[in-house]
Amino acid sequence: MSLLTWNDSLALQHPVMDRTHEEFVGLLGATEAALAGPEATLLARFEALVDHTVEHFAQEERWMAATGFAPENCHAGQHQAVLGVMVGCARRAGSEGGDGEPVDFEPLRMAVGELATWFPQHAQMMDAALAQHLEAVGFDPATGVCQQPVHAEAQAISGCGVGHCG
Repeated sequence: MSLLTWNDSLALQHPVMDRTHEEFVGLLGATEAALAGPEATLLARFEALVDHTVEHFAQEERWMAATGFAPENCHAGQHQAVLGVMVGCARRAGSEGGDGEPVDFEPLRMAVGELATWFPQHAQMMDAALAQHLEAVGFDPATGVCQQPVHAEAQAISGCGVGHCG
């Protein structure tokens, strides 16, 4: 049984975001399936997940920038923290470990389970708030245009987009 599978509770009714999230879950599942196999396969699958996640997070951050989120918002901050851990895990498991450090797959193996726990919470809170915000401003991800223009004098969203976030 997979740690995380795509299901309706992860869907945010934002087709582009949902498709990206479903891809993330699929790549995480493929990485999980490789845990018991050769380390080279595990690393390749995790690196594919990292590559996807770089673009996944960048896409959401472009949307945030276009629709009134402050650059230092906590949603993007969480992206940076998670991606930093993922890149570090891949580096320690790969030949880039360098600096005389031995190759170490244990952090990568642990990260797979942690990502399966983290992702649903992130999607259901931060990404759901972003999807709601994008809908409220009439943002079209294909064109990057908002039906409700973002005014320069409006206060940028510095939290995660949820009213109770700090």
